[in-house]
Amino acid sequence: MAHENGLITGEDGRTRCFWPGNLPDYLAYHDAEWGRPVTDDNRLFEKICLEGFQAGLSWLTILRKRENFRAGFAGFDFRKVALFGEADIERLVADKGIIRHRGKIVSTINNANRAIEMADEFGSLAAYFWSHEPGPDERPAIVDYATLTANPTTAVSTRISRDLKKRGWSFVGPTTVYAFMQAMGLVNDHLEGCCCRQEVETMRKHLVRPK
Repeated sequence: MAHENGLITGEDGRTRCFWPGNLPDYLAYHDAEWGRPVTDDNRLFEKICLEGFQAGLSWLTILRKRENFRAGFAGFDFRKVALFGEADIERLVADKGIIRHRGKIVSTINNANRAIEMADEFGSLAAYFWSHEPGPDERPAIVDYATLTANPTTAVSTRISRDLKKRGWSFVGPTTVYAFMQAMGLVNDHLEGCCCRQEVETMRKHLVRPK
């Protein structure tokens, strides 16, 4: 049962963020993935693309199709995706296992090419994204339900979005970028009182930031 504070106590007795409800696959994602810092380039590329596919849908829809997306997009190895041509676009548009949105499929191939440019310029995608990690002064003092629901975008996500678009990326609006930041651990948006918050905080504290 969700409370006004955005927390929910599961059947296992643990108190968590409300959004995974009691769905086993969503709970596993919340507990083991969401918010844990990621520095692997292919995982970062996968997530920003899948957030683009998610626009207008629920993340759960994408999560349940994620393995199909991985199969269709060469494990989101952006150096491989960048080589996709017309035949690949048609193959993906016909793939019932994914979201068959031609514009977003084409965007993923475009973004793969932009990702190569970015990795060449900064040494890695991780170095680029982590260089934009918000400082303490750019974060709310308390991460609670009211703060999160009031701020689906932030000044930092808007700044990254603008820069990515300038670099030729597509489907990377400020809301998409902020969801990416939350999931990849550039911020810790597990709510105060969530059983995962402190664990994620510790991981972030010990993380060696990519340079």
